Amino acid sequence: MLFPTTIAGSLPKPGWLAEPERLWPEWRLAGDELREAQRDATRIALFEQDRAGIDLVTDGEQSRRHFVHGFATALAGVDAAKLARRGIRDDRYQVDCPTITGEVRRTKPVHADEMRFARDATRRRLKITIPGPMTIVDTLNDEHYRDRKTAAFAFARAIREEIEELVALGVDTVQIDEPAFNVYFDEVEAWGVAALDACIEGVRCPTIVHVCYGYGVDANVKWKAKLGPEWDQYARIFPFLAQSKVGAVSLELAGSHVPLRILGLLGEKVAAIGVIDVATERVETPHDVAATIELARGYLPDERIMCSTNCGMAPMGRAAAYAKLRALGEGAALARAAALSVGPAPAAT
Repeated sequence: MLFPTTIAGSLPKPGWLAEPERLWPEWRLAGDELREAQRDATRIALFEQDRAGIDLVTDGEQSRRHFVHGFATALAGVDAAKLARRGIRDDRYQVDCPTITGEVRRTKPVHADEMRFARDATRRRLKITIPGPMTIVDTLNDEHYRDRKTAAFAFARAIREEIEELVALGVDTVQIDEPAFNVYFDEVEAWGVAALDACIEGVRCPTIVHVCYGYGVDANVKWKAKLGPEWDQYARIFPFLAQSKVGAVSLELAGSHVPLRILGLLGEKVAAIGVIDVATERVETPHDVAATIELARGYLPDERIMCSTNCGMAPMGRAAAYAKLRALGEGAALARAAALSVGPAPAAT
């Protein structure tokens, strides 16, 4: 299929499950009631993706308060109750971070129950999203390793163990989320890509790394406004990702100032282009989505284009998020029909 569709990972949580439109929401319930409510929310997330025609679905991260903490705090050596306020993403914003207090180890499955349930609840291809080592390290307070590289490889080992079990449960695709790659360029070159590769060493399923400019929250929107008329961060890191073991790179494109020429820096990787802007609740039309795909076709062959959201939609209103899902599915279908009728787009000069 041309231009297969997916989402970056998260969808908004219903108000009866957690505080709405929050990045770190508090749960409304506890215990068995919470677990049942999370499953109900997962059913809704899968239904909305199926209804929109999304090809590669996720559980909407309905069982996680936050995409990093949901994985990292389940590991031995990370104290979820010992919080320290610190700047993350190069001090873009301040958050309360759990603390690394000892050797990081995976002593039990983290997302197995969630993925087992999601696998049973959908006939679509299923993707798991897991935070990457650099992003985890950047979102925790380290009192043990006191060295970002050492800590990152400890988390990479835990991620690799988790992925192996999830693939055995029937997960079709694994996505590693590394928004920190768009901030710490020297570390990406020095050890970031090596840590990413350690996460997926020997993995027998398609793999994606997601690198974006962040959720549509105020701090990220203000940061983007200062980046100028052309966002060249990807140009710094894509040559390194082109040499990585990951199969696809998920990137932000819609509503951004990312120059299309950077698509040529990905070597032979598939590009999961962001065709849905998560920094606004304005809903794209299917024609808007098809137009973004058409721009990418000038730089990539059709078989190397996937279509996604720019980032997760956890902080967004539910109505807008679900409408954007439908625009994504319908827009990709429009682009698919057009491509099949007229053939490949001319290469960019």
